[in-house]
Amino acid sequence: MRSVALWGLGVTGRAVADAAIRRGLDVRAWDENITSELTRWASERGLDVRDPDGDPTAALADVDALVPAPGLGDTHPAVVQARAIGVDVMSEFDLAQMWDDRPIVAVTGTDGKTTVVTLIEHMLTAAGRRTVAVGNTDVPLISAIDNPDYELFVVEASSFRLSHSRCFRPNVAAWINFGPDHLDAHGTLEQYEAAKASIWKHLSGDSIAVANRDDALVARHAARIEHGVVHTFGQSPNPSTGAAIIDGALTMHGEFLTHVADLPRRLPHDLANAQAAALCAHAAGADGASIAAALGRFVGLPHRAETVAIADGVTWVNDSKATTPHAAASALAAFESVILIAGGRNKDLSFAPLAEHARSIRHVVAIGESAPDIVAAFDGLCECTSAESMPEAVQVAAAYARSGDAVLLSPACASFDWYANYRQRGDDFTQLARQITQNTSVTKGTLL
Repeated sequence: MRSVALWGLGVTGRAVADAAIRRGLDVRAWDENITSELTRWASERGLDVRDPDGDPTAALADVDALVPAPGLGDTHPAVVQARAIGVDVMSEFDLAQMWDDRPIVAVTGTDGKTTVVTLIEHMLTAAGRRTVAVGNTDVPLISAIDNPDYELFVVEASSFRLSHSRCFRPNVAAWINFGPDHLDAHGTLEQYEAAKASIWKHLSGDSIAVANRDDALVARHAARIEHGVVHTFGQSPNPSTGAAIIDGALTMHGEFLTHVADLPRRLPHDLANAQAAALCAHAAGADGASIAAALGRFVGLPHRAETVAIADGVTWVNDSKATTPHAAASALAAFESVILIAGGRNKDLSFAPLAEHARSIRHVVAIGESAPDIVAAFDGLCECTSAESMPEAVQVAAAYARSGDAVLLSPACASFDWYANYRQRGDDFTQLARQITQNTSVTKGTLL
């Protein structure tokens, strides 16, 4: 490959540019939002960043490959046109594997990727392996390969990066769950599914695939894998090459790993994440004792079913990262009595998965642009109140909550109607919950 076109120069695009320039490639760059800061950055590298300004055909006519920014979906004009004229569409994953041969553990799924990737990194570190979490994180894989100290990489593989990948082949590849998401970028649910499934597309005979046997769609794709070994996890009975929860213990390949009661995080989705991470880390060289030790220390990540206050028998839970109904339904499954705060900017997804948990919901507080749709989803199932702001939503939730309830912010929607991102939304909820309960001493991540 002699030339590459970059479309979008965010964190990953800039990392790809630097890596390509260092390797002597002819780099062409386009960005739809050219700022003075971007111009200055490009000038320091002798790079001319252009505004695409319409039809991308001319920009792509004489390059060997297009590397789009991860946020550009299959329906973006540059991606569509590149494929139409025979220009390879590639991701940073492809380039990294072209230029580095160290092992890769990759994780994809609609929900829980970051948690599982973080757990794997902790497990491998506990086992003395030098590793780093990369990809859909703060560190692109293409940047990490420049550090010779790392022995292997744990990659969070988003559907965007996977759909752009041409030959990505992890040594260990996990698909942890599937639910509707990102239809605006992929066009159809089938294309989103195909992007996720591509994590197993190029497995070789010595590869290991990790699959959720309780997710019917993931299990169906796992059954089609022709190369490599498949290890599964889930609540259902496990085969000899898998993980399971048996008699209050987390087991792996038929051997005891740790008691569930010893885990700081043990909600149903936490146990699924723990099993997936354990299988991946073990396949990458971590021993059972190191895996168990990492699980025993892991208190979770912010904004993911995070306990932020407890008062008068009511537990307040920040699950702002749940930006799809699939993710919110996973959180709802963990509680017996819930005051649910949900809503925001819908991603054109059905809220039916939330309504399936109506039996455990005593009241719904609907927020944001999608409040009317949230209310409609629960029509005839449980009482709903619409709130015009997060302070109002917290006040309403507090008024309905009683001892034994969990007040759960699990929006099932994006945050962009009221907030810049899910973190800001979660921080606002957390501050308000602590104010209303006058309880600021609760340890973040404490298990319910």
